[in-house]
Order: sequence, then structure tokens, then C-alpha cells
Amino acid sequence: MTTLQACSLLGCPIDDRFLAADDYAGPLARWCPGCGDHAILASVRRLCENHQLQPEQTVFVSGIGCSSRFPHYMKTYGFHGLHGRALPLALGVKLRRPDLTVFVSTGDGDCFSIGSAHWLHTVRYNPDMVVMVFDNNVYGLTKNQTSPTSPQGYPSNTQPTGALLGPMNPLSVTLGISGASFVAQTCDWLPAHLDAVLEKAFAHRGLSFVRILQRCPEYTDKIFTEAMRNPDRVELLTHEDGVDLPQLARTYQHQTRHDPSDLHRARQLAESTDRYRLGIFYRNAAMPVYEQVRAVPARSAAERLATLELELDKYAV
Repeated sequence: MTTLQACSLLGCPIDDRFLAADDYAGPLARWCPGCGDHAILASVRRLCENHQLQPEQTVFVSGIGCSSRFPHYMKTYGFHGLHGRALPLALGVKLRRPDLTVFVSTGDGDCFSIGSAHWLHTVRYNPDMVVMVFDNNVYGLTKNQTSPTSPQGYPSNTQPTGALLGPMNPLSVTLGISGASFVAQTCDWLPAHLDAVLEKAFAHRGLSFVRILQRCPEYTDKIFTEAMRNPDRVELLTHEDGVDLPQLARTYQHQTRHDPSDLHRARQLAESTDRYRLGIFYRNAAMPVYEQVRAVPARSAAERLATLELELDKYAV
């Protein structure tokens, strides 16, 4: 990283830094070897380099779980919050400082269980941020408890004879919320697809909800094995306004041209679980973002004083 700053003719500093992916690297990540979180971390660092995001203008917010260690491993600002509370924290950051670039890293337990109310309402508010859900179908940090997305029958410490209920479908739920503006799904074992989806999510103005199918080598190492080894189990959603990667066409025969502006079709695709569908399900760039909707108009000191006096006059005797 170049640290020298030149000066303009007006004496103002010019930021001429070029930041490589390694310049965004914090301490050594302590996730298990083989954990999909490593791939997501590498992809996000590449994204930061591609867009030369300024570390002092970038914030990663998380809740609790393996995924929520993410802010510790980025050399940017970060906030490691309470369980299930990543989204309201991130919303607070965005409302106070709409100029910052905000990412959220959360897990299936953190977002879809204890944080479910915040998930639904933050999607409805549509603040401008990228939400990455690391979905490994289990509570990994607390050693293998059933999560909302655990497959029915999958044994865990809390349900050793197998999960009693079928998994919830985060894509269908998110697409059912009025105000959802970007919904996508990708996985940690296809770096090109992961990079492409995160690029599209970052480019979208509004809340980008990205579900990332993520391997946990300790507790759910076999859940995604079939999807990794059998291309027939995967279907790519392709479109010129979505993700289109010709290099994956030879491997994945099942491909569907899907216009991300078609909400009805997006819901149909999300509800069908016969294959793992990867790509952008829905995008609506016209949806207003929350920080803009509730922005307070700029007023001068005189205008603020006049407003205050007008309000106090209501109580004059």
C-alpha cells in the first residue's frame, strides 16, 4: 500500500493510495481449516480492492457466531454486536453516517432465529448495505445445535434423533417482504460465482440480501457434498442483468435465463427446492432507500432557531 500523500496546488492532500487485497487483511482468521468462511473473506477483500474502498469509510457489522468474527479479520472499521442484532446496529450506522459503506456478516442462526424480527424489518426498510448470510445449516460456534435451516432429520446436540421440522426457506421469506430490492444466492465453493454475486450486490443501491451456502467442516460437512460433486444438483440463474459466467457452462448443464426484475418468477424459483439455484433472484433499483426517505432537510442555524422558537411559542402563557 502506498502511504505517501501528495499535495495539490491548493495545499489540500491528495489520497493517492492504491490498496491491494492484502491491505484489507486484519489478524489471521481463526476459523477451522476447510471452513467456507475463508473463501468469503477472500472474496470480500478482492471486492474491496476492485473498488478501492477506503478502510476509514468502510464498516463491517456482525452479530454472534462463526460468521460474526468477520469484522475482526478486516482492516476497516467494524462492530461485533449482540446475538441477532447485527442488522439494527448496521442500520444505525447507516442512518447516522449514510456516506459510509456498510456490510453485514451474519449466520443462519443469528439472522433467521434470534434476529428474525430485525431481518424482516430491515429488508422492508431497504437501507443501502450489503447483507451476507453465511448459511451452514447449523449453530457452529456453540457446537452443533439445530438452526432454522437445518434439514429435517439432521441430528444435532439439541435434537440428536434429527431435526423435527423441515428447514425454513430464507429466499422465499425475503422475497415475500414488501420492500425487498435485491435477493441472491451463491456458495463458498465457486469463487467466480461468489465474486460475481457480491459485485452485483455491492453495485445495487438498497439492501442487498445475499444467502451464501457455506460449508462447516466440523458439523455439516456433508450437507453440501452432493451439490459440490454432482452438477445435476445445481442450477444457475443467468441473465445479462444478473450473473452470467460462461466458464461455468461446461460444468453446470442446468441453467435458466431469469430476468431479475420478474418478482413472480423469482418467487417460483425460490420455492422450488429440487436443486440448489445460484444467481440473482430479484432486483428492483427503483425501491427508495430508508436513509433517504427519513433524511432531515439541511437547515441553517437561523432556520433551526426560528423553528425552535415557533415550537416554544405554542406553550407561551
